[in-house]
Amino acid sequence: MEMINIEDYKDSTLAKLEEQKKQTVPIESKVTLTIKEAAEYSNIGINKIESLLRTPRCPFVLYVGKKKLVKRKEFERFISENIEI
Repeated sequence: MEMINIEDYKDSTLAKLEEQKKQTVPIESKVTLTIKEAAEYSNIGINKIESLLRTPRCPFVLYVGKKKLVKRKEFERFISENIEI
């Protein structure tokens, strides 16, 4: 059994975390959001967003296969134009 140097392990783990941070795109910079991201971004519940996405001719839904994404700018516009959802 090979012994692992704890310092090497820490260094490799920190390097992996730094790489993940570099790859993370801020929500404000994304064109589309997942339902979870849209919920966090807008403070609207996941169930409500899913319900809105199911409405006919929803202006901010984007289908990628079976997956539903939220078009961020259209979603922002929808929120700003409505006083109640």
